[in-house]
This record gives sequence, structure tokens and C-alpha cells, in this order.
Amino acid sequence: MASKTFSMKLLFSLLISSFAIMIRMATAGDPDILFDFIAPPNVTVDENFFTFTCMRSLIGAGPPTTFKVSKASMTEFPALNGQSISIDVLEFPAGSISPPHTRVRATGLLFLIAGSLQVGFIDTTNKLFTQTLQTGDMFIFPKGLVHFQYNAGMTPAIAVAAFGSANAGLVSLPNTLFNTSIDDNVLALSFKTDIATIQHPKAGLAPNL
Repeated sequence: MASKTFSMKLLFSLLISSFAIMIRMATAGDPDILFDFIAPPNVTVDENFFTFTCMRSLIGAGPPTTFKVSKASMTEFPALNGQSISIDVLEFPAGSISPPHTRVRATGLLFLIAGSLQVGFIDTTNKLFTQTLQTGDMFIFPKGLVHFQYNAGMTPAIAVAAFGSANAGLVSLPNTLFNTSIDDNVLALSFKTDIATIQHPKAGLAPNL
């Protein structure tokens, strides 16, 4: 019964998301195009080109066991190129998090369709704006600002995020800082700590080989 309710809520989310992605955000980062649409070379343009079916697997699926993002950006859905629109479907098991990150090319509009989420962003004066969302709530993340989502509840949460860009440009702070080639000494000086402390989160983010 719980799985059926979960599936119905997810179906409802995908239907409602059509409303969200039709809103052309004022801060959309994509330039206007001079054509009706942009097709990759050597691609047949028919109704299938404008159809995205990869979200079908979400319908009828059970509650999430790990944090999962299902994307529909221009990478996954080339017809979005030039259209200033993309979406993510976010699945949060209890206790899971979408770590602090930015979207460098787009404002994000989050619509929560199941469960509850603690969300927040930090502006350029380092002021934190945080809210606990309930099912049916929306929250906006201004373009380029660091933000997060956290499921502190005991049940799964599902959200649809709409972006004013076909390629919103995700930058994950933990990965960018601790899973790239930035020198340990640079990080230690920046965080006013020592290299051994810096190496601890780096080890946790290192890929499993």
C-alpha cells in the first residue's frame, strides 16, 4: 500500500512539474536562439526528438534506498538545447542529503511532492535562509548561490526541481574542494587548519577503485 501511494505521488509530481518547467524564469542563463529549436547533426527530427521517456522507470518504483537524481537536461534530452528549461527529479530516503552546491547558470525552483525537506541557501552577505518544506510547498534557489536539501524526517521525500537553463551547471562544493587537484596546503590555509585535517574529507570523497 505504501509503495502504491508513493508511486501515485511520484506520478502526480511529474504531471505538476509540467507547470513548473513552463515558467520561463526571469534570470534564465541561456541566450535566445534564432531558430525554433536546435538539433544535433545527423539526427532525424520528428516527434520522437521532442519526447523524453527516461522518467518512466520512476513510475511504479518503490521508495528510494539512496539519494537519487533523475535528470532531464540537454545532455540527456538534446531537444532542450536553447529552450532555457530542464528538470531534476530528486529522491531522498530518510536522513539523506543533497550536499551544498551551486547552479552557476540558472535559478532553481523546487516543488516538494512527498515528505518534508529542510532546505536553504546562503546569499553573498553570508546570510542563511532556511526553511522546512512540507508536501506541496515550493522554494526558490537564486542563481549561483550555495544551497542544500536535507531529509531530516523518517519517511522518503520526493521533489521536482525546475531550472531556467537547459544546462544549469552543477558545482558540488565537497567534490570541488576535496575531490579535485587543489593543493592540500592551499586548502589547509584557506580553512585555517592543517593538512592532516584536510586529508580526512578528501579520503572520504575519493572514488572506490
